[in-house]
Amino acid sequence: MIAGVSDLTVRYAAATALDGVSLHVADGEMVALIGPNGAGKSTLVNALCGLLRPASGTIAVRGDLALVPEGRHLFPSLSVDDNLRLGAWRRRRRDTSHIYGLLPGLVKLRDRPAGRLSGGEQQMVALGRALMARPSLLVIDEMSLGLAPKIVDDLAAHLRERNTVDGLAVLLIEQNARLALELCARAYVLEAGRVVAEGPSAQLASSPEVAAAYLGLEA
Repeated sequence: MIAGVSDLTVRYAAATALDGVSLHVADGEMVALIGPNGAGKSTLVNALCGLLRPASGTIAVRGDLALVPEGRHLFPSLSVDDNLRLGAWRRRRRDTSHIYGLLPGLVKLRDRPAGRLSGGEQQMVALGRALMARPSLLVIDEMSLGLAPKIVDDLAAHLRERNTVDGLAVLLIEQNARLALELCARAYVLEAGRVVAEGPSAQLASSPEVAAAYLGLEA
């Protein structure tokens, strides 16, 4: 196991955002976490990344974790190349050349301010910035949010390649359940701060309840 949480409870004052949540990601595995707005997905991400202190439960991460946050959070006045370098702030070497090899679409944008990029281009920069850390686990919060289907397909292809070629483990947090279940072999469904279903993605996709709630199909 490269990362996991067990019986995790997170509260904001009197409100419980996560209630006894358990999940794990194995080495080289791609795992999806799906659920509606307000389910607690981003809270779980923030707890896993050490940004929130849980009320109870345990968190374990082996190796380096890198986050592609919801909304991307780039520095708009800095160039693409400078934004990428920030992903390697803990490393002595901040050579970005390998990122341009992985994401060749960024080559022509390297000197452009990040704030002048399209949403899809910004998401690619956010992905490259995370990969600069050479993580063992990549956590992506709402990869498809606000992006055209073709851009999302390109990002998904990059993730598959990094998983297949480099063995990069991925935890994908998504409202787009169809995308998440197609991309990841295993998934969890989070509702109102609790895991209500888990298992192989194909099994979840064939569940009438999951299909009706998240895939737009009749139960």
